[in-house]
Amino acid sequence: MTEQINQFPMTSIGELQVSRLLCGTNSFFGYSHISEARSAWLRRYFTLDRIVEVMHAMAEEGINGTVSMPTDTMRAALDELERSGHHMHWIATPGGETLAELLDGIRLSADLGVAVCMPHTSYTDAHLNIAASTIDGAEQITTLIRELCMIPGWSTHRPEVITVSDAAGYDVEAYIQPFNATGFLCAVETDWMERVINGAQHTVIAIKPLGAGRIMPPTGLSFVYRHLDARHTVCIGCMSPEEAQEDIALARAFIADESPDLQLQYTRSKRTLLGRQG
Repeated sequence: MTEQINQFPMTSIGELQVSRLLCGTNSFFGYSHISEARSAWLRRYFTLDRIVEVMHAMAEEGINGTVSMPTDTMRAALDELERSGHHMHWIATPGGETLAELLDGIRLSADLGVAVCMPHTSYTDAHLNIAASTIDGAEQITTLIRELCMIPGWSTHRPEVITVSDAAGYDVEAYIQPFNATGFLCAVETDWMERVINGAQHTVIAIKPLGAGRIMPPTGLSFVYRHLDARHTVCIGCMSPEEAQEDIALARAFIADESPDLQLQYTRSKRTLLGRQG
């Protein structure tokens, strides 16, 4: 395996060292959060080769982890990436309407070689009992994940999962939680989300930093890195190698508390902003 060309600031999930930016995959699998037309185009556009192309560009910049559902397609993409000399830790989010379905998804995750297993919000949030301060099946879930040599966590869209899990002392090492400047898919106001995330006992993976394309990258990445503690990380989806390189450069600057070297988007309507006439 080759050495990564560029190093990226790191944090940890349990004993696993992960970069403070991770490769998101919703676009790869056609989840646009915009429209069915956009989602259909994404499913047609993202062949295995194009998925690997984006992941390779991110790995070249030191990004060493990806978050996705457990699928054969992602296993194939990671295998292709490995053959190119780069490894990404796989953080998977198996789902299920019932505990039995989720446990099957956890076993599948282990079979596919997942490193961190975080039951998806479709299970976690549906089985959160706030009155009892419990998550149904939590002990059985986390025990199975550990037995299968994966690191356990929860994927959620509800900040109460973090506070309930911490209070209950569940055997997890990380949480997945939406966090962005507009509050897209956040259950409470952004200042409350910041408090819960930074008060969490474990690493939080902040997803939807650009609100699924609703927020400009300089605005969205500046917000999340300015408000997150250094122990947390951010998961971002990219549509191309060029977009990956641009977003990673922004993330590096904001983590270092520096002003990024922005290439502003120029159109004819902005000519007067440059002091030009006509």
